[in-house]
Amino acid sequence: MRKLILYLTALTFSISAYSQDSLMHYLEIAAKNNPTVMQRYNEYQAALQKVPQVGSLPDPQLDMGVYLSPMELIAGNQVADIKLMQMFPWFGVIKNAKDEMSLMAKAKFETFRDAKLQVYYDVQRTWFDLYKVRRNILISEENVDLLKTIEHLTLVKFRSGSSGGSSSASGSKMSGGNSPTASSGSSGMNVMGGTSVSSSTSVSSASSPVPMSSSSGATSLTNVYQIQIETGDLENNIASLKNEEQVVVARFNSLLNHPQKTPVASVDLLSTEPLDIAYLSVSDTMFTRNPMLGMLQYEQQSLDARKKMQKQMGLPMVGVGVNYSVIAKSAMSTSSMNGQDMIMPMVTLTLPIYRKKYNAQQAETKFMKTASEQNFQATANALQTEYYEALQLYNDAQRRMKLYDSQSQLAKKSLDISIKTFSSSASGLTDILRIRQQLFNYELKKVEAVTDFNKAEAWIKRLIQ
Repeated sequence: MRKLILYLTALTFSISAYSQDSLMHYLEIAAKNNPTVMQRYNEYQAALQKVPQVGSLPDPQLDMGVYLSPMELIAGNQVADIKLMQMFPWFGVIKNAKDEMSLMAKAKFETFRDAKLQVYYDVQRTWFDLYKVRRNILISEENVDLLKTIEHLTLVKFRSGSSGGSSSASGSKMSGGNSPTASSGSSGMNVMGGTSVSSSTSVSSASSPVPMSSSSGATSLTNVYQIQIETGDLENNIASLKNEEQVVVARFNSLLNHPQKTPVASVDLLSTEPLDIAYLSVSDTMFTRNPMLGMLQYEQQSLDARKKMQKQMGLPMVGVGVNYSVIAKSAMSTSSMNGQDMIMPMVTLTLPIYRKKYNAQQAETKFMKTASEQNFQATANALQTEYYEALQLYNDAQRRMKLYDSQSQLAKKSLDISIKTFSSSASGLTDILRIRQQLFNYELKKVEAVTDFNKAEAWIKRLIQ
């Protein structure tokens, strides 16, 4: 059993080198431990045991009778009577019955293979979900660090701006204090003009810098609070993602029939290599290896064998046997055969004259085959539709991977430039936060696209293999 499962595992799945060690290991564990796979395999083994059951002759019938009072015959007294009879079905009945059960066992094997492929697909899909959650946690944590760096730069600018504002205000007050002296020094010359100039200079030099410093400080504090708000949102999102990670790990371990909290290893990067062209070309023979269609084909063949068997069962059965009579000697008999046992060969023949049940059996099989053919066509149509859905997801994910990779690179370059110029500029924090959010969104979408791409690949292989 183990060799068979491992052989089918190696045959039906080719995992990329970067993740083959871990994922292939989990696939082997799922093949050996998953309860659904084991159930289907045991059902297949049980179906194989039906072949020798229907391939055997009916049990012979033995009748024995003992006379309590010996029956008096001419040649002695009959003491006992023994009959042995073996029935033989019509020619071909046993062969067709064995063919039917063998084909049904093959159909069970296809259901086992389908369950195995489905578990493999579920394991891969859950493993990709785990990669997605863990990458999102990592990206979120990196963004928290980035926000803390921006917050530190903002606080440094705020403190340096406050110091600069205080110095400007002191200088303005000193300038305002000297102004009247200059004005009184020129009191004899055009007082009205001197007063006007002196007042204007005093207002512009003393009152203007203080509101500017207050506005800049309020803006800086607002920026710091905004950064802290975004940091809190990200930390809450990280906590939510870690809870989701526990759920995905539990679901993954259930597929492997492991304890729910067993640690699960994953990879840092998933493959983005395209599928082989054979998987992407639609043809009439693309589903020839699909286990569900194979199961239905074996089912139809088994119904053909059953129909032949039922037709032959409507013919007579022949029985061959022997009757052995035990005879004791009689004192009254003068026959030369006195006391000799009697052996009588026998032949029996069934007369299947009640045809309704045989006709009904054949009609039932005919309807079942028609239903199986319709089920085959419906399943094939559903598989084709599902294939196009998987192919659409594959192409869409491939396009999104390229887009978000390009967009994230551009956003990262823009963010690096903005952070470098932020220290020397008086503004620009709003642009930094906006670009950071764009980069964060693009990185998350890229991870989602890579996950969908690998899921689509596994989905396509699940349908075709």
